[in-house]
Amino acid sequence: MSNKVRKAVFPAAGLGTRFLPATKASPKEMLPLVDKPLIQYSVEEAVASGVDSILIITGRDKAAIENHFDISFELEQLLKEKGKNDMFDLVRSISDIAKISYTRQKEALGLGHAIYQAKDFVGNEPFAALLADDVVDAEKPALRQMIEVFEKYDAPVIATMQIEGEAISRFGVIDADEVEPNVYRIKDMVEKPPYADAPSDLAIIGRYIFTPDIFDAIERTKPGAGGEIQITDAMRLLLKDRPFYAVKLDGVRHDAGDKLGFLIATVEFALKRDDLGEDFRKYLKSLKI
Repeated sequence: MSNKVRKAVFPAAGLGTRFLPATKASPKEMLPLVDKPLIQYSVEEAVASGVDSILIITGRDKAAIENHFDISFELEQLLKEKGKNDMFDLVRSISDIAKISYTRQKEALGLGHAIYQAKDFVGNEPFAALLADDVVDAEKPALRQMIEVFEKYDAPVIATMQIEGEAISRFGVIDADEVEPNVYRIKDMVEKPPYADAPSDLAIIGRYIFTPDIFDAIERTKPGAGGEIQITDAMRLLLKDRPFYAVKLDGVRHDAGDKLGFLIATVEFALKRDDLGEDFRKYLKSLKI
């Protein structure tokens, strides 16, 4: 098995219920953060981290994702005719970003089940899995930080972040020993524990590097709540057979799948923009809040 992470999987078959009615007919992964859809941020992160082959796991009503990363002949032709070369280059760069393929998850049976759809695509290689609604704003791409730990320890790696107080009970949480600054060897993980029972303040977020034996673990995982196959349960099974590591990411994670998190991310990303930041900052300061 190679030690290079060249493939990435994007589960994008969820129903996006936290964003209804906006997601009734369009995928939540296509919600624009300033002027780019959420999934493009994560795809760009993967490519910047050395990934060259991507599988997006879609469901019904997700054609907009495929269209976004495809070539748009009519639009490109129109931009060329109007001499809008910068816009043409921008649009073309999206379809040239990486080798992207798609597969359908026919039923939304949990993140473990979604990742299992990538078994043939992955073959006998390690691979990354990224959730598009976790947007990580980091100088060194979040996935790159994880790949460096994977290459050092040759074991699966998950991303983690510190969560203060009661909010920890909304996440999977790790019980782990720090083996070097911001790198942990995992002893156990618990899905959404009550605050009083949480083994640490380190929450699991939507970035993973798996080895192919995760598929066998998913096959052995019994469905949990709502008949869904949870990836945390599969990871716990695999943890009995091999070490697992976690990286506390250097960067800011935004939960853009949550309305408030999405609004915060929009403001933060807009303020960083050279073309928008100054005017937007003036506008925010003018508000009588």
